[in-house]
Amino acid sequence: MEPTHIRLTIPDSVDLQRLMGPADALLRRIEDSTDAHITVRGSQVGISGPAEEVDNVTSVFSRLIRLVADGESPSVADVDLLIEQVAAGAAPVSTTSADILLTYRGRSIRPKTEGQKRYVDAMKSSTITFGIGPAGTGKTYLAMAMAMAALKRREIGRIVLARPVVEAGESLGFLPGTLEEKLDPYVRPLYDALFDMTDMEHANALIEQGVVEIAPLAFMRGRTFNDAFVILDEAQNTTPEQMKMFLTRLGFSSKFVVTGDVSQRDLLGESGLDSARRILSNIDDVSFIELDRGDIVRHSLVAKIVDAYEQDEARMRAER
Repeated sequence: MEPTHIRLTIPDSVDLQRLMGPADALLRRIEDSTDAHITVRGSQVGISGPAEEVDNVTSVFSRLIRLVADGESPSVADVDLLIEQVAAGAAPVSTTSADILLTYRGRSIRPKTEGQKRYVDAMKSSTITFGIGPAGTGKTYLAMAMAMAALKRREIGRIVLARPVVEAGESLGFLPGTLEEKLDPYVRPLYDALFDMTDMEHANALIEQGVVEIAPLAFMRGRTFNDAFVILDEAQNTTPEQMKMFLTRLGFSSKFVVTGDVSQRDLLGESGLDSARRILSNIDDVSFIELDRGDIVRHSLVAKIVDAYEQDEARMRAER
């Protein structure tokens, strides 16, 4: 069978160095992923080889060019995600510059999959949004980016980050120190997301000023949140009573985002996340967004791990 040949012309507006990566790292990653032969001469990219391989590489380059044209500086991880999306037959993510949530250190934060875009659109349009899906789908990260962007635009006055204080299968025993030090291990993932979006000095200043508050779910009772963006993380570890208590804290000019992974529950009994989906799914201004393995944007191995566990759980259910 005759090989297929395609030649792409890179627009003059696209920075070749960002497109190919430092020391051509992005180009090398694309080459390593395919049997097609790639040559780059100036603004011309030649691709030859089996038709399917050429089509896939052409699609990867086209999506990569679009990212750079939108002002992004793609990483090797971004290229890996594009390669996986093309291999899986996923449609290109229809994002625009308006979808950029936050820019920090020259890096923009935006949805990278169609599922993530639905999630971001829901957070923009709904007062309460539930983001449900496996690890690595960006549930908490995108919610934090939305919150920080709203704070920068002065649409809200503060951000409140909450998690249920539940040990993940281990007994940690007595933790020394102040209340804040005792809670730190539980809310550390929220700190990590915050520090990834602003420098540590500014983030600590926001926390000290009370503009960003990180608190355990148990301390929410009796409070009302006005003019706030409130994120409840790891909501699969809430009880139905806790979920009801949290949702009824909603005040005026506020948004609530609830995130969780129903496959990683550390409590017995019905989850507050499941009860909320059952009870509230038909209420206007409350959105439930389901993310899946196709929305995982961590290391490619994470998606394979999630798949393996889901297959094992399905097998065990069938045996029972």
